[in-house]
Amino acid sequence: MFAKALRIAPLALFVVLAAACNKEPTAGQAVAPAAKSGSSPEAAVQTSIALLKSGDVGGLIAHSLPPEDYARVKADWGKDQEAPTDEERAHFSEMMAKLTAADAEQTLYAEIEPQLAAFDAQYQQQIPMYVNMGRGFLRSTVQQSKDLADAEKEQALAAIDALADWMQGTRFTDPDKVKQVLAIASATAREMKLSTLDEARALGYDEAMQKGQLVFQAVKQAFAVYGFSIDQTLDSAKTTVVSSDGTTAKVKIDYTLLGKPLSADAEMVRRGDNWYGKNALEKLEQHAAEAAAAPASEG
Repeated sequence: MFAKALRIAPLALFVVLAAACNKEPTAGQAVAPAAKSGSSPEAAVQTSIALLKSGDVGGLIAHSLPPEDYARVKADWGKDQEAPTDEERAHFSEMMAKLTAADAEQTLYAEIEPQLAAFDAQYQQQIPMYVNMGRGFLRSTVQQSKDLADAEKEQALAAIDALADWMQGTRFTDPDKVKQVLAIASATAREMKLSTLDEARALGYDEAMQKGQLVFQAVKQAFAVYGFSIDQTLDSAKTTVVSSDGTTAKVKIDYTLLGKPLSADAEMVRRGDNWYGKNALEKLEQHAAEAAAAPASEG
């Protein structure tokens, strides 16, 4: 889990993901495979970044997968879901009722204000220590990783430092900021128009992707409240083709994360007329092989 997360970290948890072509365009506009901008490896990465900025989860997935794999993802949507428990249903309904109430922001803040004050009194001064402990653990994990090349380790370490510095300098319990985040969460919950967990589970693929865009945009707004603009990070991304033989390619992505210049490489492969992230396709193939082997092993 950590190795996978750290491989994504160098791209601010977003650009690398886009560069690896693991996502899609803007919720609301269904992007058909024919609409892909994948005539070159650089164009494929740039399109992924643009779609990620727009929050189009569904479009990014469509852009990031070959047509047959995308069709399989849509066809498999919702399968193998375990039925929610009564407790889960009750918790979801209660949460959505609170978030969508007319006075949601004020009520929720009044509810958590004592907890914020208690946290400040007990832990606020220790935040730098905890952040540094986490920084040290993540740096050690990166340095010991056998899956990352030296250049990848260097970029991962720089990203960890940038994020840790941001966390150290941010008071997440600031009353005004907490109220802003609560307002964002409440507005998003109202726009989601889901009151029960069963309604959420019943969403079709396209509907779920549209809801996903709402959530992603809310997350971006919440981070921005605390001085971390994901859009600025994505806007700063510049792509350069390092190598390409017509079948495989490497695209370098230079970007700025919280004021620190960083870079990462995206390995690309060509399938038909379009380019896709090598890592994403390899994982798809591995998953398909494991799924095919499962019935045989069970039998």
